[in-house]
Amino acid sequence: MRHQAIAIIGGSGFIGSHLVNALVEMGKDVRIATRRRYNARHLTLLPIDVIEADVFDPVQLARFVEGADCVINLVATLHGKRGTPYGADFARIHVELPTRIVAACEGKGVHRLLHVSALGADSHGPSMYSRSKGDGEKAVHAANLAWTIFRPSVVFGPEDQLLNKFAFLQRMFPVIPLAMPDAKFQPVYVGDVAKAIVNVLDLDAAGGRTYELGGPTVYALEDLVEYCGTVIGKHARIIRLPESLARLQALTFEMAPGEPVISRDNLDSMKVDNVLSGPLAPELGIEPASIETIAPIYLTGASTRSRFDAFRATAGR
Repeated sequence: MRHQAIAIIGGSGFIGSHLVNALVEMGKDVRIATRRRYNARHLTLLPIDVIEADVFDPVQLARFVEGADCVINLVATLHGKRGTPYGADFARIHVELPTRIVAACEGKGVHRLLHVSALGADSHGPSMYSRSKGDGEKAVHAANLAWTIFRPSVVFGPEDQLLNKFAFLQRMFPVIPLAMPDAKFQPVYVGDVAKAIVNVLDLDAAGGRTYELGGPTVYALEDLVEYCGTVIGKHARIIRLPESLARLQALTFEMAPGEPVISRDNLDSMKVDNVLSGPLAPELGIEPASIETIAPIYLTGASTRSRFDAFRATAGR
């Protein structure tokens, strides 16, 4: 079935920005909800509707999804907001919001829901992040909708908070005390995540399916840090932290101003390898790009042009 009117929640973020571009290229009618229009300023030149709305308000959420053929939920958080009870933000964003989205879709007759979760989502997982992601998936499973869930591993790309952070730290510091250096990841390119979503958007057989998304290679965390150093020509000395010092480091970051580099809950998440359980589903239609193909383009240059080069590097794949 063809879905023309697409309503995206979380469309101004990292994955959302790439997905909006992909949907516009397909000729879809796209609307995104944002608390402040300013947050979506980088998308306003595209032929989309940017709607200011509080998606946690049932009335505003219902108004936003009304008339849509498909709703896509991309909202997520890696860290709890400072000043809120520990873990409360995970429950609000990963469980309460999907529950409200399901109710709004059912109430307004929207039959298609795409929900981006995370690899490792598990209601019985080791971290609040993984447990809340698992509980959010349960809310989607219970919906009387043609739902599809996507579970990406960590996502990389020009605006990522993964490789860019490792490169920044090595430019700034000669030594990096690294927690969980042996934690395993299978990073996936943000353009491939967007492509997978649009490729199954109109696929009836994707209803009721959960798709894992990952790149071609599994890396240990320490390998990723070292690779970023190689690309930028700045090799910081890596000190492998034991768990006790890693937790002390994370607690210190949590208490410092700004978003923490790492939190105790992140450490708990990394106790489980963040890798695919099997091959990518063929209907996703992607041949995942490698970090080695994409990352050097944006890690070695901060210009806007270097970001466009990253897109061109995978064009036509």
